[in-house]
Amino acid sequence: MGDLALAIAHHLLVFGLAAVIAFEIATIRVEVTAGDIARIARADMWYGLLAAAILIVGFSRAVYAARGWAYYSHNLLFWAKIVTFAVIGLLSIAPTVSILRWRRTSRNSAGFVVQFAEVQKVRRYLFAEAALFPLLLVFAAGMARGYGMLP
Repeated sequence: MGDLALAIAHHLLVFGLAAVIAFEIATIRVEVTAGDIARIARADMWYGLLAAAILIVGFSRAVYAARGWAYYSHNLLFWAKIVTFAVIGLLSIAPTVSILRWRRTSRNSAGFVVQFAEVQKVRRYLFAEAALFPLLLVFAAGMARGYGMLP
């Protein structure tokens, strides 16, 4: 039962993270308002919390669940999934820094408008995250079927 609970939690958290990325892509557009910045900053906070929870639950699954660490630690797809998740996390740093700067500036300047070039830069990072995200699912599906095992 614990294995099932961890699997369900892990999947829900991953899809929650995908939803946050989709929200940020949809909300960070040409004309970002002060209200948008506040919502984006809250969503980005959830991004960080979900990512941390995914790591905690995911490694708990790898160590304590049905297959155990011996299976995952010798699986190339597991490590590919971890590296992909890390790259997505690294890509998320630039948008987070921009969003925090926008929030701080919008609090101090009532008429603050995010420059188009900065919006485009942040969107490129978000689209890169979204483009890599399906690899997590591909690696997970292969891993679940026993592919990627080292001899």
